[in-house]
Order: sequence, then C-alpha cells, then structure tokens
Amino acid sequence: MASGSTKVVLAALVGNGLIAVTKFGAAFYTGSSAMLSEAIHSVVDTGNQGLILFGLKRSKKPADAAHPFGYGMELYFWTFVVAILIFAVGAGVSLYEGIAKIRHPHPVANAHINYMVLGAAMVFEAFAWWFAFKEFKGRKGHLGYFAAVRQSKDPALFTVLFEDTAAMLGLIIAFAGIALGQAWDMPVLDGVASVAIGVVLALVAAFLAYECKGLLVGESAKRPVVWGIRAIVEARGDVKAVNELLTMHLGPDDILVNISLDFADGIRSETVEAAISGLEAEIKQSYPEVKRIFIEVQSLTGHRAAQRAAAGGHDSENSAPED
Repeated sequence: MASGSTKVVLAALVGNGLIAVTKFGAAFYTGSSAMLSEAIHSVVDTGNQGLILFGLKRSKKPADAAHPFGYGMELYFWTFVVAILIFAVGAGVSLYEGIAKIRHPHPVANAHINYMVLGAAMVFEAFAWWFAFKEFKGRKGHLGYFAAVRQSKDPALFTVLFEDTAAMLGLIIAFAGIALGQAWDMPVLDGVASVAIGVVLALVAAFLAYECKGLLVGESAKRPVVWGIRAIVEARGDVKAVNELLTMHLGPDDILVNISLDFADGIRSETVEAAISGLEAEIKQSYPEVKRIFIEVQSLTGHRAAQRAAAGGHDSENSAPED
C-alpha cells in the first residue's frame, strides 16, 4: 500500500503529464507565449514528481556499511533538486519567453483553443491540489498552515502542494493575460502573463529550496517529541540529570536521538544497563519514528568540563596566531 505522500505525488504526476500534452498542442496551434510557459511549467512539474518518487524509493533502502544510518535523507536531496529545477527551467524559460513576446508582440490565434485547454487544466489541477491539500490538512494537526509547512519533515507532501498551488495561479494568470490581450487588442499582455508566471515559479522555488536546505543540514524533532522524550527520561528515579538531549531527522519518519545522562551515585553497572535498555524500549514505543537511540553515561560535572574544553579548543582554533 502506497503511503499518503506517494499517493499525492502519483496523482500529481498523472494529472500534470496529461495537462502538459494538451498545453503544448494549444501553444503550438495558437502561438500563445503564456500557454507555452504553462506547458513548460507542466513538464517541469511532471519531471519533478518523478524525481520525488525516485527520492521516496531511494529513501527506503536499508542501512548498509557505507550508509549506516540509512538513505532517508535522499528524499531531502531530491526535493532540493526539484526546487532548483523549478527555478532554473520553469521560471527561467517562462521569463525568457515572456520577455521575447513583450519585445515582439503578436496576436494569439484561435484564442478559444487556449480557453478550452486552460479550463480543462484548471479542473485537473484543482483535483490534484485538493488531493494534496486534504492529505496535508490531515497531518498538520492544530498548527496553522504556514507553521505546519515550516515544521513538516515530509518535503514530498508540501512540495507537491506548493507546485499545485503555483500551477493554479499560473493557469489563472495565463487565462487573464490571453483574455485581456484579446479584449484590449494588446498582445503584449500575453508576454506579461508569461513573465508573471515566471515570477510565481521563482518565488515558489526559492521557498522550497529554503525549506529543503534546512532538512538537508539537519533539523531536530518537533518540540512535543523532544519534550516527551525528556519527560520519559526524567521520570526515572535512577537518573539524576539529563546532561544533553539531541535529536535529528534522518527522514520524515526516522529520528536519531542522542542522550547524555548522569545516573544516581552508587548504583551498580547492571542497574545502569537495565535502565538504558528500559529507556530505549519506552522511547521507541512512545515515538515509533525514533529508530536509533544512543545513550551516554556521564556525570554532570564531567559533561560540563567536556563542553568547556570543546568550547576552548574551538576558540583557540579560530583565534589569530600571535606574532
């Protein structure tokens, strides 16, 4: 059974592939710059969804000796590539085509063909957008939509949602540009619409690249997860202090947890070992997305001393040499 994200991507892939064919036919038949930009936009979206599916498949590969933490972050890499393609190909070609049409405007022939194709594309895009939006709404919980995107660890879902939103905006802009250009006898507006579509794509690409960059660099688990793990650890009577608790997403449902603990004085090594095993089991049971847990036993005093030594070494490495 395909996951929710995979279903969303597959629906968008099929829809955009069909739309791209009809848009190219209309663009070549009518000579509309805005329609050609929309056709290129649909081809880019189709290719992007193919890359996301590839990333989803690669991210599920099991860990091996070369990649002991698995391949989960491949999804983040391929969605970042998608953002670059939207900017370079989608926005770049749309801007180029629009500027060329503004410099050398010519009337759009058989505009009614464009209206029919754009109308049909709006129906297909609306279906794909609603499918992605419904899945995203079901996952966002109590968060606002913007906050949910910022905190989401599943770029496949919000990338498709933003692509479909940009596609709907592009269709509206193209329709308005062709219609106004025909009504006011200003064919230059067809080129203006193409430029506007390019700007929309550039903005969406920049936002997606920013979000994917954060995931590639390494983002911690959501605050409720971190707080919940800390509460589980602190609830144990044999733990004197939590020196440090670090988390990082290696994939949408793959969290790495590192914990440094100071246990109560005088307890036996067997008790510490049993406590660590119990903590690992309880944390994984409470948060199934936590796949790997590393627990370090260290006194609070020793931990602070190690932190001071590391900070001092970092400062000395970055300080200028004395004459």
